[in-house]
Amino acid sequence: MSQFRYRAVSAAGEIVQGQMEAASLDEVIVRLQDQGHTPLEAKPADAGGESGGFALFKRGPFNGDQLAQFTHQLATLLGAGQPLDRALGILMDLPEGEHAKKLIERVRDRVRGGTPLSQALDEEHGVFPKLYIALVRAGEVGGSLEDTLRRLADYLERSQQLRGSIINALIYPAFLMVGVFGSLLLLLTYVVPQFVPIFQDMQVPIPWITRAVLALGTTLQNWWWLLAVLIIGSVFVWRARMRDPALRLAWHERLLKMRLVGPLVLKVETARLARTLGTLVKNGVPLLSALGIARMVTSNKALDESLVQATEMVKGGNGLSLALSQSQRFPRLAIQMVQVGEEAGQLDTMLLKVADTFELESRRSIDRLLAALVPALTIVMTFFVAIIMAAILLPLLSLTSNIQ
Repeated sequence: MSQFRYRAVSAAGEIVQGQMEAASLDEVIVRLQDQGHTPLEAKPADAGGESGGFALFKRGPFNGDQLAQFTHQLATLLGAGQPLDRALGILMDLPEGEHAKKLIERVRDRVRGGTPLSQALDEEHGVFPKLYIALVRAGEVGGSLEDTLRRLADYLERSQQLRGSIINALIYPAFLMVGVFGSLLLLLTYVVPQFVPIFQDMQVPIPWITRAVLALGTTLQNWWWLLAVLIIGSVFVWRARMRDPALRLAWHERLLKMRLVGPLVLKVETARLARTLGTLVKNGVPLLSALGIARMVTSNKALDESLVQATEMVKGGNGLSLALSQSQRFPRLAIQMVQVGEEAGQLDTMLLKVADTFELESRRSIDRLLAALVPALTIVMTFFVAIIMAAILLPLLSLTSNIQ
């Protein structure tokens, strides 16, 4: 008998975790299911490190796009009447990487041995997201694995599109910011110090703006290593402080209230949560369990706390819209749409519409921010370059005036 660590979602929608003594991983999963839990993770207690189940995509044999492609192709093969092990065997030749091929081969061998697909995927220990495994398990229980995989592929593709649109939109401003601050740093650390001996030999009054720029340039040139140490140290201190749950919760709550960043973060998180909940409920996962699983996709602790409170209210018999409205953190439009879905008996469909709506709003907000960011960076660059040029030219003009 060995000790195993496990994480599961109870019938009440709560995340339960602990250790269990069993002969194998299969026995742990069976015992958890007999207790009415939905297993999310099970591994030997002496296995090093946590798998990090709160991340939607894991780095490994599959990236996000490849995982969506794999899911879509598997659903297509099952829809064409191929047995599951045969479909997995066909997919072994499709991935480009050798690691991905070996992973699919291991999954296929487990399926041939009688292991359910969800369990076979879970035994890869963190390669497949917990949300992915939970949806596959729900499809197996409901006898609709093909439809579940199609919805899951659509979910992954939409999530990747949202993530990709954000990254693509930030590429140009990121290069622009690097260019702006790199140019300023070059001017202050290399160009400006070249004028120090010149101004010392001029024997003319040096304006205060010139003295300030010269002092800044000399400081950056001589003490750049100290500034680098301070910046790196600040990053480590910040990360250490963010490990404190109370401080992290306070920061995330403040982040939601920031004028420019807050609304965008809220829209992105709302779209992600709504699509996760809608996909889970549409695949037959009970609402309480779906709320527990959906907490894994949010990166904001304030919204995570609101989901915990909402789960308790739903457990007490309240509707989802009322439960979400109590925290006053989720958008009013999203809550109203959820309420309409509850009244019409189409909660899953309306949650997916909420996701579509807020994904569109997220893209629009990003476009507006970027439209303002590029001119703002240009103005900042122009302003600082003007100050540096003025600091250099003013003593020269004063010298010219004295000579005349």
